[in-house]
Parts: sequence; structure tokens; C-alpha cells
Amino acid sequence: MSAPLSRRGLNRALLARQHLLDRDGPDPLALVEHLGGVQAQEPWAPYVALFSRIDGFDPESLSSLIEERRAVRAVLMRTTIHLVSAADALSLLALTRPVLDRAFKGSAFAKQLGSAEPAELLAAATELFDAEPRTRADLAAALGERWPDAEPAALGHAACYGVPVVQIPPRGLWRQRGPARWTTPAAWLGSGPRQDASLEELVLRYLGAFGPATVKDIQAFSGLTRLREVADRLGSQLVRLTDEDGRELLDLPGAPLPDPETPAPPRMLAPFDNAILGHDDRSRIISRPDRKSAFRDRQMRTFLVDGFVAGLWRHSEESIELRPLRPLSDAELEPLSAEAGALLAFLEPGADPADVRVGAVPKQ
Repeated sequence: MSAPLSRRGLNRALLARQHLLDRDGPDPLALVEHLGGVQAQEPWAPYVALFSRIDGFDPESLSSLIEERRAVRAVLMRTTIHLVSAADALSLLALTRPVLDRAFKGSAFAKQLGSAEPAELLAAATELFDAEPRTRADLAAALGERWPDAEPAALGHAACYGVPVVQIPPRGLWRQRGPARWTTPAAWLGSGPRQDASLEELVLRYLGAFGPATVKDIQAFSGLTRLREVADRLGSQLVRLTDEDGRELLDLPGAPLPDPETPAPPRMLAPFDNAILGHDDRSRIISRPDRKSAFRDRQMRTFLVDGFVAGLWRHSEESIELRPLRPLSDAELEPLSAEAGALLAFLEPGADPADVRVGAVPKQ
């Protein structure tokens, strides 16, 4: 039995697999697939995520993938919007179906559908989506004509949660704006969700990007339940490790486990970056007190120092403000400010990369 993995050891494993130790990420589409998708509630967030993972990342390369329908935005894991490859979208739209169904049934909207029968409602919504891309408001208005006794917003949510849909550009394109319009994957990608999608493959892919991890971690990332039996079916395809608390960790044979003392450069993380949200126990990258501070931030934009969350950041057209959660030494602030300045130049080409401001550490 190998020695238990320390919190720092798990941190370095996560950073390596997330391509946050070195900017050695492959091309944008391959990296998005390796990561199992990137958080995309904020349309510009995937660009920051890849900026921090790919040396010399060109944002137009990702934007082109979306225009060419090789990458797509959809509501998937944890009922949040992710940017994924078109191939992964067809699998994940099928695998995460129980997550979206459960989320809608647990919402107030489920009780506001009036006389609309779910099967009829979803069939009508599918026809509308296939006819042309629509915003949720457009859809609610069209469905409301058929079921005037229902709450329009509830009809729109029922359709967008109950029908597998993807979001189309210009939403999500680099430096472009547009309403959130939705259509079916058959209409946009030429095929519907893959009914033969494999939960086993989901577990293996997750471990490649987030492992070693517990079954609870995999469930927290995906929003799915009962994945213990899936892991058990994988048998010898997985190795079993432990952490300092004696919990069983699953991993892929030969997956990277860097030395815990491997230097970790500062990194600016995208809003709601999955590096933070990808586990049930997030202590491998953010402490519990810092987690509370980060989650109070509306966009949860964090930065890493020595591999762990050490503060939040904001940006304007002219500057980036760093808001440390603990005192930082000059030796920590100098490379962090340089990294923040590089991100500022990426996001705002006319800005001075030296215009990085450091706020006061909040009182405990």
C-alpha cells in the first residue's frame, strides 16, 4: 500500500492535470476535451481559463471553434453552462439528463405549469427549437399562447431544462455580444444526444483531469449520484490510493503525481473555474475560510499563489485589482503582479500591463 497522499500532494496532482503547473496545454479543442469542459456562465470565462493553461493562447482560435460548431455551450454538469467539444456535448447531454430533470422538479417552476402536460410541453418546445433558435423569453411567449394558464417563465425553464439544447453564437465569441439563444443539438450539430454514452468513460475522463479523487468528488463535479457502482465496475482499470484522512481515492494507472514540493507559479483563474469546483472536498486548492470569501464574490474570480487560492481579482478597461485573502510577501507579489498584468493585456489590449493594484487584506 502506498503512503497516503498529502493535501499538498493532491494539490500538485490537480495543478499538473489541469495544466496549471506549466502552460503546456495542447491545442484549445484538445484541452477543452481533456478538462471535460470549462465553466462558461460568463461568456468570456473560457478564454481566461485557456489563457492560464496554454502558452501563447490565441483567443480567436477558441472563438473559431465555436463558430465552426466544433465547440459548443450547453447546460451540463451541476446544471451550469459549460463550453465543451461538439463530440462531448452529445455524450454529456445524455449523461447529465437526470441532473437537469432533478433540478427542475425541485424548483418552484415545476408547480407553475398550469394545464401543460410535461410530454406535450416538451414535444411542443422541441418543435419550436428545431424551427429556429430562441431565447428563453421567446420560447416562454410562444408556449404561453398554448398554455395561457401557466406561468410563462415556468414554461421557458421547463423547456430549457427538459429538452436537450445548446447555445449558439454570437454568444460566447471573443469580444462579441449576443442574446442567449438555444436550439437542439440535432439542428446545430447534426445529431442528437448519444444514448450509448458511458458513465464509465465519464469517470475515467474525470480522473484524468481532476484525480486522484473520491467517488463523492466525481458526484460533486457532475451532479450525478450512485457512481460508486460505476467505479466498482471499472475494477482493475483504476488504482486505489488514500489521503491523509484515510479516504479512498480513485485514480488512473500512471497518472501524474508530482512531488509535493514542485514549484507552482501564480495563476489567475477564470470565474467559477472547475479547478476549484471540481471536487466535494476542495481543500486541495482552497481552504474552508477562503472558500467562504471566494463564494461571496459574484463571479468567484480567484488567483493562486503556491498552488492554493490566495485572493480574488477584478478588472476594468484600465487595470486589474488583486484582493489578497492573506498577507503576501514581496517575493510572492512580484510574479503574481506580472501574471495579472499579462492577463490585463490579454483582456484589455489598450491597457498598461503595469497597472495592477493590490487591495488591503481583509480583517479576520
